[in-house]
Amino acid sequence: MIKTIYHGSKQIIKSPSINKGKLNNDYGRGFYCTEDIELAKEWAVSFKKDGYANVYQIDTSNLKVLNLDKYCSLTWLAILIENRKFTVRGQMGNESINYLKKYFSIDYKSYDVIIGYRADDSYFDFASSFINNAISLETLEKALRYGNLGKQIVLISKKAFSKIKYKDCLIANYEKYYLIRKMRDDYARDQYHNNKFNNNGKGIYIKDIIEKGLTKDDFK
Repeated sequence: MIKTIYHGSKQIIKSPSINKGKLNNDYGRGFYCTEDIELAKEWAVSFKKDGYANVYQIDTSNLKVLNLDKYCSLTWLAILIENRKFTVRGQMGNESINYLKKYFSIDYKSYDVIIGYRADDSYFDFASSFINNAISLETLEKALRYGNLGKQIVLISKKAFSKIKYKDCLIANYEKYYLIRKMRDDYARDQYHNNKFNNNGKGIYIKDIIEKGLTKDDFK
């Protein structure tokens, strides 16, 4: 299957390299893209600086693709924990991280491509709150939908990189897309805080999951 994908960046990238990605991104080192051109433009801009939405095509026919939609949000979080640094509060936070890594992670590194949520600033804060037992799983899952951030497509193997072809680049204007990105983030945070207040104490928390010995098999 041929897909058109976009990568938002401060620069034009004609030859993506597996060795140039940051190790502490959501799913580790890789090339982070989206099928939504508008989202790519949001990710490309910074304050008072235009960016680029690089356009590529990739043939996924013979690639091993992991779609995290098929797993519960705790598996997404377990993978995030392995690659991003979380601020934990006390014994509960450390216990949560160890438990999620042990019972909810999967062998995601054996895949060529990963499709899943992007942990931007607000989403990362929501995940941190859950790990520290400050919000329920239900509140976290609702929060992940607030910003309508869409999914990212991440190339993580040499085989995947061999299948991508650069096609074009489009300028992303910061005056337009920086504001859109900020509005999206502000809306997600506002909805999150409203929902957190209305659902305080309700639902299942990470403490409950640990005490009941639940694993990813219990959330299928």
